[in-house]
Amino acid sequence: PSATFSVSGQPTATPSASDHPRLKELRDRLAADGGKGLFPTPPAEASLTSDPPPPDSYAFHLKTYGCQMNVSDSEVVRSIMLSSPQPRFHEVTEEALADVSLTNTCAIRDNAEKKVWNRAYQLRAASKKAKRKQVVALLGCMSERIKSDIFSDSKASVDVVCGPDAYRGLPGLLASALEEGGPASRGCDTQLSFTETYADVVPRRGDKDAVDAYVSVMRGCNNMCSYCVVPFTRGRERSKALADVVEECKRLIFDSGVREVTLLGQNVNSYHDRTAGGGKYDVSNDGFTNLYRLRGGEGLFFADLVEAVSDIDDQVRVRFTSPHPKDFPPHLLQLVGDRPNVCSSLHLPAQSGSDSVLERMRRGYTYDSYMRLVSDARSAVPGVSLSSDFIAGFCGETEEEHSDTIRLMREVEYDQAFMFAYSMRGKTHAHRRMEDDVPDDVKQRRLEEVIETFRSRVQLKNEREELGSERVVLVEGEARRGRGD
Repeated sequence: PSATFSVSGQPTATPSASDHPRLKELRDRLAADGGKGLFPTPPAEASLTSDPPPPDSYAFHLKTYGCQMNVSDSEVVRSIMLSSPQPRFHEVTEEALADVSLTNTCAIRDNAEKKVWNRAYQLRAASKKAKRKQVVALLGCMSERIKSDIFSDSKASVDVVCGPDAYRGLPGLLASALEEGGPASRGCDTQLSFTETYADVVPRRGDKDAVDAYVSVMRGCNNMCSYCVVPFTRGRERSKALADVVEECKRLIFDSGVREVTLLGQNVNSYHDRTAGGGKYDVSNDGFTNLYRLRGGEGLFFADLVEAVSDIDDQVRVRFTSPHPKDFPPHLLQLVGDRPNVCSSLHLPAQSGSDSVLERMRRGYTYDSYMRLVSDARSAVPGVSLSSDFIAGFCGETEEEHSDTIRLMREVEYDQAFMFAYSMRGKTHAHRRMEDDVPDDVKQRRLEEVIETFRSRVQLKNEREELGSERVVLVEGEARRGRGD
């Protein structure tokens, strides 16, 4: 079948893909330069910047684990490092050449933290083997969760710990570790902020030629779901001013040639610009509730933001993640359906299909209210693609509760899903009040059933709805395996 997609992700009514103006533009570029303009050759040198390193500067290497928000945060970190007047830094692609190794970490599951620990061990071992001093710094959510206790692991021998709201001070934390060295020079800043959004920091992307970009619009989460550590590693919700987000998107679109913008936040659709007048906060439907009672008040909300960003250029696609199901009021769904350049793709993280599990998770909705949202989304956004998150084996989950999740997945037929076995995280409500009592082998078996249900339903749906359809696609670059593979 043809692989042509509409800008919104819906099948096109165009009789022939060759008639589409975007495809004609691509053909013209290919004919002019043999595709070199579409797939530029990466630089061979170690430095990521085209300019020579500033004199007396330290080389740093930055590696990112975790979600899209961490990728966006790493762009902020890169900007802060490269603009530091003292000490000065430049970025390298080869970690062995770096004076400073920065790792932006994830804490959402135990396996994510294990990867970071293993990396820290490997870095320290490689540094000793090479008989070369390298400062090791851990950033982000794991750093925020464990804080200075990270220093207690002598095998890792971490030098600097920096939380997600303390990146402005990162060069200063690194300075003493670089100049003095040893345990006395270790630096730790994990203070969370009620106001920090890095709105005045212009992110520095690792790949300047990328046609898609992330734009952080808010930080933190107020939902306090019982299983989730994010409120403790990212702090309370706070949003950038709408005008600042629009300006950042304009720079990406008009100066960098970006063709797809993804608006980011831990709870992106609870975005609230309180600096401006406007409407009021609404939930998706009357079956959704808020545990956090301080939401509301006047201001500009997520629908206002999506409308403003999609107005910049109607040929640039707009996406957003990660939302909460409670924050999809009817007018937001209608906007997604009405705007051709707002992708018809909604992430509705269910986590479970059981009312009793959802109550223990403190999700603020039931199976019925969630299914009403699914129905509203499909009515407002024809051909919408739905994705979700699922946790198998949450505290106290019975076989009957697990079967409710399987029922939900069969009913909705998601186009994409992120599925995991439950991992107890410290500081959460579940850690304080519940018991992680589902055996690991049962968790794994239930997870396999969840995965198999998703795979079988999505295959049936694709065969039923996608075969023979035409879509317009965004070409991001060469396949990882190379052309023709």
